[in-house]
Amino acid sequence: MIVAVICAFVIWGILQGIFFLIMLGSMAMSVSSKPSIPKTGGVLDVNLSTFMPGEQTQSNPAPSFNSMSFETSPMVGIRDAVLALQEAATDPAIKFVFLRPDGAAGSLSQIEELRGALSAFRESGKPILAYTETPDNISYYLASVADKILMGSAHGGTYMLLGLASQSIFLKDLLDKVGVNVQLIRHGKYKSAGEMFIRSSSSPENREQNQVLINSLWKAMSSVTAASRDMSEEQFNAIIDKLVLVTPEDFVSNGLVDELVDYIGLQNKLTTLAQVDDYKKVHLVSLSSYIDAKVSENASKNKVAVIYADGEIVDGDAKSQVAGDRFMKLIDKVRKDKNVKAVVLRVNSPGGSVSASVKIRTALDSLMAQKPLVASFGDYAASGGYWISSGCQKIYADATCITGSIGVFSVIPEFSKVTRKVGVGVETIGSNKHSDMLSLMRPFDTAELAYMQASVEDIYELFVNLVATSRGLPVERVDEIAQGRVWAATDALEIGLVDEIGSLQDAISYAAALADLPASDDYAVASYPAVPSFFEQLISQLSGLDTGSDVRLKLLKSYEPGRFYARLPYDYVIR
Repeated sequence: MIVAVICAFVIWGILQGIFFLIMLGSMAMSVSSKPSIPKTGGVLDVNLSTFMPGEQTQSNPAPSFNSMSFETSPMVGIRDAVLALQEAATDPAIKFVFLRPDGAAGSLSQIEELRGALSAFRESGKPILAYTETPDNISYYLASVADKILMGSAHGGTYMLLGLASQSIFLKDLLDKVGVNVQLIRHGKYKSAGEMFIRSSSSPENREQNQVLINSLWKAMSSVTAASRDMSEEQFNAIIDKLVLVTPEDFVSNGLVDELVDYIGLQNKLTTLAQVDDYKKVHLVSLSSYIDAKVSENASKNKVAVIYADGEIVDGDAKSQVAGDRFMKLIDKVRKDKNVKAVVLRVNSPGGSVSASVKIRTALDSLMAQKPLVASFGDYAASGGYWISSGCQKIYADATCITGSIGVFSVIPEFSKVTRKVGVGVETIGSNKHSDMLSLMRPFDTAELAYMQASVEDIYELFVNLVATSRGLPVERVDEIAQGRVWAATDALEIGLVDEIGSLQDAISYAAALADLPASDDYAVASYPAVPSFFEQLISQLSGLDTGSDVRLKLLKSYEPGRFYARLPYDYVIR
């Protein structure tokens, strides 16, 4: 029996190894294979359910081993998507874009930039046909850019075009019941990070800033959506508020969809628009395939570097997130590269560690002393994300970007009531009076609270003065619009925190012009840090070190007691 069990394990291990090698081989082949593009009659298929918009392209991401499925969707970098649509606009092989927005998994700002590129494609004279079955806030916002929107005629779909909402959870009552006391040290009446631990509901200031933020984000979406459908914002919002979009026919009667079709009807529409006599002759070319075949940088020695500060700002030299030591070295490398003539800092960060933010900002200041430096804000450029970027020569931001949050806080829980409740005795021996203040086993005394508050005040003053100097604003004015308050980019533009609403490509073009490289043929764009290779991603997955930038994982992270953070109060997920 023992021999049989051992043999079974050995055979199972061999089978697993064979399966793993086959999987690696097939993926490696897919990495090296080049897609074929028809010479004429092609249709660019922008199907959001088959790829995920991201900051940088990952054609073949490693599979996730958290599930039994090894299927992966390519990550399409938003700049590559923009370049592909620019190329398709003049490519005789592409007749029109077939847009399928359902299942969009990208962030709101990335969808905004994709929509802008689709709008530019449409202005070239080539049409866009959109098809939706389950429209929601994001997918309909994207679909509205099309010349014509078709919708599946079958009933029973889920229609979640409802507008935006934010929802906060407060844990004070629960923590009181179990005996956990959270000590929140902060500056800024709007700095609501940690508020969930010390309150049962929002503070008036927190509710105010969230309401203004949600309204601004929705206006940025709804204004262009309504205009694309030749209706006013009031009309568009009235349709949503009345909850009249129950059936596909309701979308047509309210002017949100042009026509209902079944599967055969959709094929006929595509056939007619492609100007062929049979659907089998319609050549659908996926966006990711078109990027692989058509998008490449020129061979110029002159480079515009794009540094992607994508993720939480953390201390150390870790490969994941925006690690202070690693980015300091990376920025220094870019500064010393004689072929790099200008730099764009692409920020997609809610902030994080103050000490790491200081290191990164110092390195960027040294770089800007030698080369043009322009910022491009994606989803977030808040708190620490704004700290590192506020000194750039010009700041571009997507309209749906969340920025500001100029404030500082520290969260220190203590469990003395818990230990008493469960009958655990804690005895501390220290060399000095306050040796155990961060032991989490007792609350701060008056002197310790004052000590922590003094540190917060010092960092806040540093932050405000840094922004005032960088943005050419009076310190008093920065303090007024700071206080930890979160702003949508459209509002941040009015108060002077950003310079222009624009895309990553806009920032690259401006940085190149500052370096006297006005034509796109004059320079290549180099991305830093480099995208991990397939095998690097795979090793990271297998080693269990791949934390990624998934917002759900970020929410599980805890703050280290005694450390100071310049970070958004929440992770905002827009759906």
